[in-house]
Amino acid sequence: MNLQEIKDFLKSIKNTDIEEMQYQSGDSSLYFKKTDVEPVISIAKESALEKEEEKEEEKKQTFIAVKSTMVGTFSSAQSSDGALFAKEGDVITVGQKIGQIEAMKIIKDVNSEIKGKIVEVFISNGQSVEYGQKLFLVDTSK
Repeated sequence: MNLQEIKDFLKSIKNTDIEEMQYQSGDSSLYFKKTDVEPVISIAKESALEKEEEKEEEKKQTFIAVKSTMVGTFSSAQSSDGALFAKEGDVITVGQKIGQIEAMKIIKDVNSEIKGKIVEVFISNGQSVEYGQKLFLVDTSK
């Protein structure tokens, strides 16, 4: 449970006859006991937690995965000895061809729908791919 979930839970049991409760999930456990004293949460600690959560959220939003739109075999180059369409570290633009997927002798280009820098390649040349499988991770913050 995160801090907000704990706060919401405490508010929901405030006006009930529940006096004690123990919550356990995996390795984590929490114990609640109702008293007449209002809980005091350090504002500095709360604000630090909120800032940390915001940074995590921003980080998640700047990294976007390019996913496969079909089932088939991925090609990272036009030919076996040709240059790669895209590799880790490349800056890509919208509409740029970054790979191909072949299924039943039909080849479909994988074009970027976002602009950014490729930070990770999840797939290798000649590997089978599934619909929705991650192919590239792109940092869109640059």
